[in-house]
Amino acid sequence: MVQKRTRSASSSVFLALSLIAVILGLAVGGLLIWDRQRAGEHEAERATEAIATTLALSPTTRQALAGVDAGPAQRVEASTTLQPITRTLIDRAGITYITIMTTDGIRLTHREESQIGDFYLGTIPDTPTELTEVFDGTLGPSIRTIVPVFAPGGTELVGWVSAGVTLGTVGASIRDELPLILTLTAGLLAAGVVGALLGRHYTRRLTGDLSAADVRDATTSFESLRTLGAALRAQNHEHGNRLHTAVAMLELGRTREAITLLTETADHNQELVDSLAVPATSESTMNALLLGKTAQAAERGLDFETVIDPEAPALALSPIDAIAVVGNLIDNAFDAAASGEWPHTVHLEIRAAGAETVEISVTDSGAGFSEESRARMFDHGYSTKAAPSATRGIGLALVRDIVTRAGGHIAVDEHPTTLRVSLPAATGKDSR
Repeated sequence: MVQKRTRSASSSVFLALSLIAVILGLAVGGLLIWDRQRAGEHEAERATEAIATTLALSPTTRQALAGVDAGPAQRVEASTTLQPITRTLIDRAGITYITIMTTDGIRLTHREESQIGDFYLGTIPDTPTELTEVFDGTLGPSIRTIVPVFAPGGTELVGWVSAGVTLGTVGASIRDELPLILTLTAGLLAAGVVGALLGRHYTRRLTGDLSAADVRDATTSFESLRTLGAALRAQNHEHGNRLHTAVAMLELGRTREAITLLTETADHNQELVDSLAVPATSESTMNALLLGKTAQAAERGLDFETVIDPEAPALALSPIDAIAVVGNLIDNAFDAAASGEWPHTVHLEIRAAGAETVEISVTDSGAGFSEESRARMFDHGYSTKAAPSATRGIGLALVRDIVTRAGGHIAVDEHPTTLRVSLPAATGKDSR
């Protein structure tokens, strides 16, 4: 059987960083083009406004248009006077066209002389005011400004001046700058790829050729072993104290008291072991975890109560994942309860929630969540604990990842503070 090769974590980091670099590079390139387009349009608006206004105020223009409505002969005379002027301005100012027209829009000048005498294609304001717009005329879509022309020395409207720049001309100016924009974009992409290569190199130094799933499992295993180790150390410490006490009593001749102490210890442990003899917690590592957490609670002065439903089925989790979920929930509750007011209590309950679901709830007597901690409690790296540590902010984020991957969900209740985890039960050969 051929085993399917999975992508290493370092390769996944490289691909993710490269994709981010490509997206950012293309986004920056697009923004530069858009910004240049907008700048070109603003320049065209300013240029058309300046030229149209200058021509409208020119005495030559005002004089030529003063008697243009008297008849065709006057229009021809005005056109003969104004057409050469507009042609010169078009060539020198880089404007696509300049149209001077009568009050009702009959063209007296145009870039294409065949259009003279036809009606202006564009908006003529109802009142003698300036207007800038984008309009599709005889030369195509253009940015144009139309300005009223008044009779010499008066306020009588005698015509209009319109100056325009086609959008194609604006686009041509952008095309001239494309090489620079593309060079900048390529530089950003190259820098991003270099960063991705460095990220892959650093990740490979940490993880070798492990896949992302292997790294995740290793993190889960480390966190599970950490919480299990802490619990077992507490249990070992408690048993050591009790044995030392019993030995001291025997040396002092207080045999009956020593026997009573050892008997109570054995009975207490047996009661807890008996309560764990159900499918949900029958895994030996889970038993060890809960026994250790009981000792840890006693060591920290916490009242730790466990209630386990005898009908609760086994969890559809590996032992490592189960320890990570239950252990981190308990650790979080221990810390919260220890920082709250007396009495310091933690309550763990594992019960069946239907035939195919197991619910694990952990309640503590702590102060509860702030608005920020409730919103960010499952974020990687977030912790409300002041002491810096490499393990801070991992526990609940890891719980969320495991639960989500298993198809379960987490609910957070307040008054009292409770984290409630619902997980699928094991079925078939995986059940115990």
